[in-house]
Amino acid sequence: MKIRCIIIDDEPLAIQVLQSHLGLLPEIEVVDTLQDPTKAFDILNQSKIDLVFLDIEMPQLSGLELIKTIPSSVKVIFTTAFRNYALESYDLDAADYLLKPISFSRLYKAINKYKSLSNLPISSEHPVVNTPQNNHLYVNANKKFVKINFDDIDYVESMKDYVRIFTMQENTITKDTIANFEKKLPPTFLRVHRSYIVNTAKITAFTKMDVEIGQMEIPIGASYKDSVIEFLKGKQKE
Repeated sequence: MKIRCIIIDDEPLAIQVLQSHLGLLPEIEVVDTLQDPTKAFDILNQSKIDLVFLDIEMPQLSGLELIKTIPSSVKVIFTTAFRNYALESYDLDAADYLLKPISFSRLYKAINKYKSLSNLPISSEHPVVNTPQNNHLYVNANKKFVKINFDDIDYVESMKDYVRIFTMQENTITKDTIANFEKKLPPTFLRVHRSYIVNTAKITAFTKMDVEIGQMEIPIGASYKDSVIEFLKGKQKE
């Protein structure tokens, strides 16, 4: 028996990401996807649904309002870009709370958590996912997902709980820590300071104190100096 689920999110890209991840799990069947949460009532009444992936901030009806109308036999996993609803989601007995952008590994853990709550067998092995290296990522900015090509990024600056991504075209601010954002970048990016990550392909000059990208001078942090200089000197030999 497959786990029958629906995805409710007003952002088409967020739906696509979830569909892509769930397509790698043969035990999951995506019955339908909805951008309008008010249409969920008909599906939940007319079809057997086991699990709902539910966004929270939607214009017609919030996920926090919708979950109160969903039958108790149907489990809900919230999918949102906002951390501040986590406590309320658990008060509403949600199976899990996923923060966008959602990785396959985190989704896989949520599915196993759902299985545990539903007394279903839990997969013992993480499926091997062979996907090509992406040349871009999507970041949440102003309530929409913005595509940013890695090659276009000059550098990234920390702003406490946010990061500012600098490209030749424009600057984009997204809610994320620089440590977490660093994990999403390919090896061509280098952390040179607690507040800066640079695209090494864009470096035009460097000293022991800073790296230059065009007219921008980016400081090298004391704790990063040895590794940065070693890396950049190694690049000179290539």
